[in-house]
Amino acid sequence: MAIPLVVGFDGSEASLEAVDWAAEEAVRHDVPLHLVHAAAPDHDTAGRIAAAMDRARRNAPPVRLSSEVLHEDPASALLGKGRNAFALVLGSRGLGELDGLLLGSVGLAVAARADCPVVVVRGAAEHRDGRFGTVVVGVEDGDGSGTALQFALREARVRRGRLVAVHAWSVPFGALSEPPPPSGYATEAHCRPPAQVLDDALRGRAERYPDVPVSRQTVEGPARQALLAAAADADLLVVGAGRRRGHLGLQLGLVNHAVLHHAPCPIAVVPQR
Repeated sequence: MAIPLVVGFDGSEASLEAVDWAAEEAVRHDVPLHLVHAAAPDHDTAGRIAAAMDRARRNAPPVRLSSEVLHEDPASALLGKGRNAFALVLGSRGLGELDGLLLGSVGLAVAARADCPVVVVRGAAEHRDGRFGTVVVGVEDGDGSGTALQFALREARVRRGRLVAVHAWSVPFGALSEPPPPSGYATEAHCRPPAQVLDDALRGRAERYPDVPVSRQTVEGPARQALLAAAADADLLVVGAGRRRGHLGLQLGLVNHAVLHHAPCPIAVVPQR
């Protein structure tokens, strides 16, 4: 039996947009969609769940649907479901979140600790509805982007779109005399040419998806700016996240935090395997 795509739902408009996106995503990948609503025992949830399921069926009629109400805090409920999920899908902000928050506290907690890919549905309708035909992926120097690249290539293929692989780099003042170590997406004092970083990362992976056009972008400057600029014309932005040594959860660095809060389109955080 196929593992489901899981979407968190709390009745907010952002969570309804997440349901819309997740229903279409489930159909693309031919997997079931499971709606999860975490609520206190005394809350009346039947009407909300029914409305969300009706909306999913209208937007993606072939979708295979199920639902569940869990009486625990939303982050814990979703993290539990993420242990056996194709991916977790969340809205950018839930009920009760302050208007000033760019990303809800549940979304950030889940993105930082989930065992599976987490998609935070952001952006205007044209970005959520897949009108650009483009998936953007951030590529680090080193081996940290392999799982994210695989995820992004697969997303581009099911969307019949193209992949844009972005690698940002910078050389600080004085790097020639005393080069510092690499630092993730924005790699300082490169030992290898930036174009080679992308070539090496894509080699052996892009060949498995011959029907996906791939373009490469190397940008001198901060990675967060390069990724946000590339995502301006994208349907999905994909970034990787490594495991924290000696701790549970993922290593969400400054770049991941920036794009989770500011991406103009849905963003997927993919744990490195």
